[in-house]
Amino acid sequence: MLGINAARRPGRATFRIAHPAVSGVVRPRLILVWLTLAAVAFGVFCTAIAFGSGDFPVALPDVVPALWGSGDPATLFAVRELRLPRAMVALLSGAAFGAAGAVFQTVTRNPLASPDMLGITQGAGAAVAAGVAFGIGGGLSSQTLGLAGALTAGVLIYLLAWNRGTTGYRIVLVGIGISWMCTSVTVYLVSRMELYQAQKIVGWLVGSLNDRGWAEARPLAFALLLTLPILILLTRLQRTLLLGDEVAAGLGTPVQRTRLALVLCASALAAFATAATGPVLFVALSSPQIAQRLARTPAPPLTAAALTGAAIVLVSDLISQRLLSDMVIPVGVVTGVLGAPFLLWQLARANRAGSGG
Repeated sequence: MLGINAARRPGRATFRIAHPAVSGVVRPRLILVWLTLAAVAFGVFCTAIAFGSGDFPVALPDVVPALWGSGDPATLFAVRELRLPRAMVALLSGAAFGAAGAVFQTVTRNPLASPDMLGITQGAGAAVAAGVAFGIGGGLSSQTLGLAGALTAGVLIYLLAWNRGTTGYRIVLVGIGISWMCTSVTVYLVSRMELYQAQKIVGWLVGSLNDRGWAEARPLAFALLLTLPILILLTRLQRTLLLGDEVAAGLGTPVQRTRLALVLCASALAAFATAATGPVLFVALSSPQIAQRLARTPAPPLTAAALTGAAIVLVSDLISQRLLSDMVIPVGVVTGVLGAPFLLWQLARANRAGSGG
């Protein structure tokens, strides 16, 4: 026999099913925000394909039919062969950065924590610089070196933060230290390189979608398909971490195992995204906070942050392609210009709230 008890509270609705024993919370505002962000991300995705770089114009209404294989040969070639791969990398990398930032900010309980603040992306940059400078890796691509460097930085942060367990505070402190160490190593290696070597990696270190295609999109899609379900399953345990380690442990949460799983999954997402595009700054920092403010949730919502990150990277890439008529600006430059004021606003807001500085 199926029995359902439901109750409404301000901003959310709770439900409980007697048989089988299932209960949960439904947030109508979060669902509305999620649907809106999904529509915005898809709209920007189609706009980026229609108005991306190139001399062949594509009408916006023709984009969706072309994605499904309908249209004249010229339109199909422009959409599916020239612009779709780049747009897919932008969409997937933005989603990965946004989701990774949401996890790090929840685990550390710090709105300023993100992969580009904690040394994950800087680890990727140091690995690429070392590979180019010393010929490490036997001809491995920048994407492979960046992936290895970012994953190594994530594991190193967790190990160095371990002291009979980890806390969000120690993860942030160790991550900042790793970030500056990796940045110093990268700057030193680039300063010692030959000019042609420095030119080889400078575009990657800034963060760029130029010449990106299916070779970068496929591993990134695999990483998202593998890690996002795990993170969604861990959402309930992740929420208890916001109450503090002692309270979470009292509620039956395996604190250290949960935190390790979350950090590893978030580091993997950031690593694959960085390997595909380079360190695109401020996306992982701003996306979770924007999604949280739209949804009015206690912590950054995972999937909404991913959709926000996808929209931010797509918009930034469209700006980078169309801002100047004679050249394409790296997308990391655009996100840096847009993200720096957001970081200053976050710092000022934290100081006013008495939680920072």
